[in-house]
Formats: sequence, C-alpha cells, structure tokens
Amino acid sequence: MNLIKVGLFILSLLCLIGYTPSYDANDGFKESTIQSDIPVPVHAQANDVNINNPNIKKGKKYNLENIGGENGLYRPQEYFQELENWGWQELKVNQMGHVHFFKKGKIIISIVIKEDNFNLFVMKENFQF
Repeated sequence: MNLIKVGLFILSLLCLIGYTPSYDANDGFKESTIQSDIPVPVHAQANDVNINNPNIKKGKKYNLENIGGENGLYRPQEYFQELENWGWQELKVNQMGHVHFFKKGKIIISIVIKEDNFNLFVMKENFQF
C-alpha cells in the first residue's frame, strides 16, 4: 500500500514538473494580452503587475522559465526577432540593462527581461526617455 502512495506521489510530482512552461522560440508566438499586435512566446503565462510609474499606460508580467537565461543576463534573440517581424523596431540606444524598448508607429513598449519572467509595458504617448 505504501508503495502505491509513493508511486502516486512521484507521478504527481513528474506531472507538475513536466508542465512548467519554458522558453523555446520553436514553439511559436501569440498575441499579448495587453495589445494584439505585440507577440509573446506561446507558453508565456500572463499575470497582473503593479504599475507605479507615471510613464506606463498598461502592462503585464509574463512567467516563462529561462526566458532571460541565468539571472536574466541573456537577451532572447528569437523573441526580439519576432517582435521585429511584427513591425516593432528596437530602440537599442535607449536600452538600460535588462530594459529594452521597441517602437511601432507612435507606440513605444518596454520589455524588462529577467531569468524566468518578463514584464511588458505600453508606455504613455507623451513618454520621454
């Protein structure tokens, strides 16, 4: 009987680990929950984020294992390329560490890359760097 309980526990643990979303650009992209013309990796899970910055119009936190590599030190090249494929131009001169900016028309977005999540913000129209 105890062997069955141990087996069920291990099976439950494997199921939880097996369904942890992780970043793989080959899985594709989907529309973000804050604006339809901003792609996010298909397995990214949206959550609310507190916004205390007067320059930010709206935003979401997306959980996705290993999006930024160890300590968020690596830029997700494939994701940024997909943003460009959707018409977003990276504003590299305005990058501040983990904070990346993209522009499409008059809209500027900010993406803050961390190890296992990223924040996606739409900046207000009068935003100045």
